[in-house]
Amino acid sequence: MGPGNAEVAPQTQQPVQDSLAERSALRTLRLPPFRRIRTTIESDAHITEGRLSTAAADRDARYRRSLALADTVAAGLAVLLGVNLLGDDTLSLNILIALPVIVLVSKTVGLYDRDEHLLRKTTLDEVPRLFHVATLYALGLWLLEHQLVGGQLGKEQILGVWGLLLASMVAARTAVRMLSRHSSAEERCLVLGDRGVEDHLARKFCLCHSLKATVVGRVPLEDERRGDARGDAQALGSLDHLEEVLVAHDIQRVIIAPRSAESERILDAVRLLKSFGVKVSVLPRLFEVVGSSVEFDDVEGTVVLGLKRHGLTHSSGALKRATDVIGASIMVLLLAPFLIAIAVAVKISSPGPVLFRQGRVGRGGHAFQMLKFRTMVEGAEERQHELRSLNEAEGLFKIADDPRVTRVGRFLRRTSLDELPQLLNVLRGDMSLVGPRPLVLEEDELVKGWQRRRLLSPPGMTGLWQIFGSSRIPLDEMVKIDYLYGANWSLWMDTKILLRTIPYVLGRRGM
Repeated sequence: MGPGNAEVAPQTQQPVQDSLAERSALRTLRLPPFRRIRTTIESDAHITEGRLSTAAADRDARYRRSLALADTVAAGLAVLLGVNLLGDDTLSLNILIALPVIVLVSKTVGLYDRDEHLLRKTTLDEVPRLFHVATLYALGLWLLEHQLVGGQLGKEQILGVWGLLLASMVAARTAVRMLSRHSSAEERCLVLGDRGVEDHLARKFCLCHSLKATVVGRVPLEDERRGDARGDAQALGSLDHLEEVLVAHDIQRVIIAPRSAESERILDAVRLLKSFGVKVSVLPRLFEVVGSSVEFDDVEGTVVLGLKRHGLTHSSGALKRATDVIGASIMVLLLAPFLIAIAVAVKISSPGPVLFRQGRVGRGGHAFQMLKFRTMVEGAEERQHELRSLNEAEGLFKIADDPRVTRVGRFLRRTSLDELPQLLNVLRGDMSLVGPRPLVLEEDELVKGWQRRRLLSPPGMTGLWQIFGSSRIPLDEMVKIDYLYGANWSLWMDTKILLRTIPYVLGRRGM
């Protein structure tokens, strides 16, 4: 059951009464084995971290064991194929001892411990560390070749083992995470904050297909109770009775969403929740603006966040441009017959030009003509004002069943093939393979203030807006995503976005 249709937990109309009978009943429930301590947020240096609930501990163990098994199998396949197929050497029985070493190497770089802290468990984010693991393992195999192989390994074999190990670890980890996600129960989350954050997170949980969690409800923060939170019928309880709420609703993770960055209050809340044996995630207000574009600096125990510069340096811009030209050129050459076939289909399906040109706002606010295969009848733009009442997007013009779309155009839109002519925009320098969404002039005029810094990056054929579901994201949220893309840019980020665009397009999730 997905987070969008999760069963709604019963809501308390008033705070749970702190009576001896109810405390005795809670002890007999034996849901998560929480430690009995004070439930008010106070500084207490002696609070220790409680045990996780059985469901949460079992879920974490399933992920760790399945990942360890996947790594071992990947190492076995890489060594067997790399050594035997790329050479005539034979493996000794000592290789059976060397295979589990991959688990030790992966454990050393933290590849088994990160999933328990994350709501969304993905493999692409850990590819740089998998690269290091594959390199170290191949190096170790080369150094110990006389003990593991009957012969002398050639460079083709070493490179083969390295490449096969990296590829097989990525594939195996992706597969076991998918299986573990489907076989595990939903992670039950409680929001410690206001109702707006609860609604926002519940909506995000519904849209994220690689996440299996549900927002059960919320508990207002202590400083909110002075206002409308006292007696709030939408809340599951009060902060004074937080432990009862955690037990009654079988909460496994609490997401703290403070209105202001009061570090002492946040630390107290984290310390208290950890003592209850639940996982804790935090939504600090600062990161809504800077995202992950920080470098953590330790100054004698004081953590200082160094904010990265926004936009691309000259070297980064040159690297991104070279990647765009090479990637777009290869795609145009490979897809040339396919592009010609689409052009013929568009031409014979309805009168009008093959390509549709539309003015968009690009890097630095400069306008350019973005190319698409024509998917609508001729003169469709003149009819847009007649369909304003059918618009389904906030700030953008989107209609699921647009009557102006032709039969061929409907297929092209569902498969995103109408976007392929933008490869020519990339080659001309108007666009990038990955970047912020290119807006039409009317939409761009709605973007104000610091959000216009999104224009420091060239617009992209795809981007974070695409893999998050472009038609479901309102304009004001989309421009924030684009801003954070510019603040956190790296070539690896572009690569991840390109790889994640493929399943989103094939699954037609952006429609």
